Amino acid sequence: MTEIDFLFYLGTLLFSCGLLIVFTKKNALLILMGIELMLNAANLNLVLFNKQQTGMEGQLFALFVILVAVCEAAVGIAIILRVYHYYKSAVPDNINNLKEQ
Repeated sequence: MTEIDFLFYLGTLLFSCGLLIVFTKKNALLILMGIELMLNAANLNLVLFNKQQTGMEGQLFALFVILVAVCEAAVGIAIILRVYHYYKSAVPDNINNLKEQ
């Protein structure tokens, strides 16, 4: 097994762990962490595909995914904090009241 094959398997493992976290955890912060783990696994695979090809397309896509991940984390944490302040819970299943104030 070559080093690139090992890293592809590592990316697959990271993506699978992130998907498992998203589907099994109840806390909104842990779900956000699972999504970040999946995005980082996608970045690893993009850079590895770029290593096998010529050009900089994979690295540019990885940079774009990192930018999207940062924006997603900032907006996600802001929403989670606001929801926690209002409902006193960060569990998405407990938030079922969507009334206006």
